Amino acid sequence: MASVTIQAVKKNFGEVPVLHGVDIDIRDGSFTVLVGPSGCGKSTLLRMIAGLEQINAGEIRIGDRVVNDLQPKERDIAMVFQNYALYPHMTVRENMAFSLALAKMDAATADAKVKRAAEILALDALLDRYPRQLSGGQRQRVAMGRAIVRDPQVFLFDEPLSNLDAKLRVAMRSELKELHQRLKTTSIYVTHDQIEAMTMGDKIVVMRDGRIEQTGGPLDLYDHPANQFVAGFIGSPAMNFLPGTLRRTANTAHVELNDGTQLDAPPLTGGVDGQPVVYGTRPEHLTLASSGGIPAKVVVMEPTGMDTFIACRHEGVDISAVFRERYDFTPGSTIHLVPDLQRAHLFDASNGKRLAA
Repeated sequence: MASVTIQAVKKNFGEVPVLHGVDIDIRDGSFTVLVGPSGCGKSTLLRMIAGLEQINAGEIRIGDRVVNDLQPKERDIAMVFQNYALYPHMTVRENMAFSLALAKMDAATADAKVKRAAEILALDALLDRYPRQLSGGQRQRVAMGRAIVRDPQVFLFDEPLSNLDAKLRVAMRSELKELHQRLKTTSIYVTHDQIEAMTMGDKIVVMRDGRIEQTGGPLDLYDHPANQFVAGFIGSPAMNFLPGTLRRTANTAHVELNDGTQLDAPPLTGGVDGQPVVYGTRPEHLTLASSGGIPAKVVVMEPTGMDTFIACRHEGVDISAVFRERYDFTPGSTIHLVPDLQRAHLFDASNGKRLAA
């Protein structure tokens, strides 16, 4: 096992800059998730760690070694891809043992490593099958087994669950997390799915346009987003954003929305009187009231059994609300939504940064 240090790393494709000086410290044994929208540079960064892409500037260290100029096979990493990349003419056993054969490992040792990985991943009964005889989840487990037998210092996962159906993805998330807890190998995982990031990562790195927006634990990013982008990206359903103006007196602060609706500002909020702001509140942090709060017109209701999801609209701005109780509002009716002030946020309308005292 080893730590991974990414220092001032830049990458261009021709004249187009893709990564703009990225810095990340990944501690030994941790599970770090790189998350962000398509095109943010997360897969490119993972491929640079693996040695599949050249670095234009900066430094990548695995443990104490600078690996910028090392070939992938010299970096002691194992990568699990989105498309499994199994050899169709080989059995599960042969697929898992292939890299060991290339390394000229003796047959007895290689067989022991394959058996151990198969036990960990519950593949014992499938060792003599071919990939075409396996389900998507089983193929992904084989791909992970092929990585495990190499006993690498670092696992790299490039959106490994994106080809699976929704139910299987949930099951595989749990399997991957349990696998990491058992092996304790440093793992770097790329996904665009923030639910995967929240449920699996010890540490999340949120990326946008080749830059890091925020790094921290899942709940730290959820509770204390650095800016409006992170606030909107982390959490499902996404945070609601309402434009307005901050009004301050000597002892009080409130936000005046564009239609004149007034909402108390969250405690310990920065900003000055008259500043354009965006009021952020998560759907699950709204409660119903008979009056006051945010008057919103019901557009759609979606009962899920466990929760009731309500899509509303306030003066042209879409608002989502989630309640544990069951409601049956008529589309077109008006409800009043009150934010939890302890969990609400204000953002500077000009740059998106969270306003903190």
